[in-house]
Amino acid sequence: QVQLVESGGGLVQAGGSLRLSCAASGRTFSNYVMGWFRQAPGKEREFVTAINRSGGSTRYADAVKGRFTISRDNTKNTVYLQMNSLKPEDTAVYYCAARSGTYMSQDLRDYDYWGQGTQVTVSS
Repeated sequence: QVQLVESGGGLVQAGGSLRLSCAASGRTFSNYVMGWFRQAPGKEREFVTAINRSGGSTRYADAVKGRFTISRDNTKNTVYLQMNSLKPEDTAVYYCAARSGTYMSQDLRDYDYWGQGTQVTVSS
C-alpha cells in the first residue's frame, strides 16, 4: 500500500524548466519501482520515465531522452522529475506511479498505485 501525491506542475514558456515531485506515504517506498506517465488532451496516457528501487537505473521514452531526468530520494520517500528544454508538446497531466517488483515497465497496466496528477502547460 502506498499513496502518491504529485506537486510542482504549472505554466512555463517553451525552453524553460520545471521540477515535479511525488511524495509517497508508507514505510516501504524503496520496494517500488517508480515511474512517470503523462496524458495530453485527446491522447492516451504514455510512459515518460521510470527508475529502479535503489535509484541506480533509469529508462526514458525517446521523446524526453536528454531533456528529462528522473531521480529518487528514498530517505524522503520522494521521486522527482526534472524537465528541461520544455516544448509545447510536453503539455499534459503528469502522473506519478508505483509498482511492486523490479522491472522498470513502460506499460501503465503494470503499475499498482497512482497519484492524482499535476498539470504541466508549456506555452509557445
